Amino acid sequence: MDYRLLGRTGVEVSPLALGTMMFGAWGNADHDDSIRIIHKALDAGINFVDTADVYSAGESEVIVGKALKGRREDVVLATKFFMPTGDGPNSSGGSRRYVMKAVENSLRRLDTDYIDLYQMHRPSATTDVEETLGALTDLVQQGKVRSIGSSSYSGSQIVEAQVAAERRNLSRFTTEQPPYSILVRGIEEDVLPTTLRYGMGTLVYSPLSGGWLTGRWRKDAPGAPVSKNRPAARFDMSSPANQRKLDVVEELALLAEANGMTLIDLAIAFVLDHPGVTSAIVGPRTMEQLESQLTGADVTLSTEVLDRIDELVAPGVTLNPDDNSYGAVSLTAAARRR
Repeated sequence: MDYRLLGRTGVEVSPLALGTMMFGAWGNADHDDSIRIIHKALDAGINFVDTADVYSAGESEVIVGKALKGRREDVVLATKFFMPTGDGPNSSGGSRRYVMKAVENSLRRLDTDYIDLYQMHRPSATTDVEETLGALTDLVQQGKVRSIGSSSYSGSQIVEAQVAAERRNLSRFTTEQPPYSILVRGIEEDVLPTTLRYGMGTLVYSPLSGGWLTGRWRKDAPGAPVSKNRPAARFDMSSPANQRKLDVVEELALLAEANGMTLIDLAIAFVLDHPGVTSAIVGPRTMEQLESQLTGADVTLSTEVLDRIDELVAPGVTLNPDDNSYGAVSLTAAARRR
């Protein structure tokens, strides 16, 4: 693989990052099989592994820790905090109190002395960003964390965090992790230009749009299964937005076939083509899924193919707003003051 610089950190990472949300109770509960998949990814040249403390209640981090024994120094290891990891009122968030607790738990589960990239999983509506950055700065100074990042921040939230870090001389977010795929292009409008402006690395998640771009769900296929990790609104095949997605997927499948590639290759190559994207996070549950996703990093799309994709889904457009990670608070009617 041709490695890429992770923003301005000086660290080089593979264009594919291995996402581990599906290792553990949420997906593949077989630890040995999950470890084999992780080792296969590393052997294929992937050196970037992303997890989170909330994935399978920490089980994913435990599996990753087991898999990296003897190989830790070869891997850029990223994890995330913020989501609830307990029932108490202070078992989530971006407070100093929680950050200091969360990092120790992640270090223990990952069986490592340091985390290469520690990311805030979502912005907090109740915690001053300087509070969070102050705690993360201490972790960097202590050597427990090498770099810090954000996830699913809007453009304005990225700017706010950058300005706060500069004003208070704190460690700044060096990366952002947003959703991005052919069907979910909202970050092209604001987020990607903002990360480029600040020299941030951008690791995009769900390049296959939750399975929509694997070829599994087509117009003549049964409805997608819905689980606690698969929001119903994103897979309700009766909704007009999802019907539109089905139409687009049909056209994309034909486009991929006409150009001698799989739909998965087309989807992954598309997100990696954007100059603002550092790595695409793939999250396989099985070895077969991983192997089907590895080749996407080696595909280069022609101008004609990219133009056809733009005809099907215009730049900056997300076909179904339910696929976004943004706007739960800021875009509500009350927030618009109507």
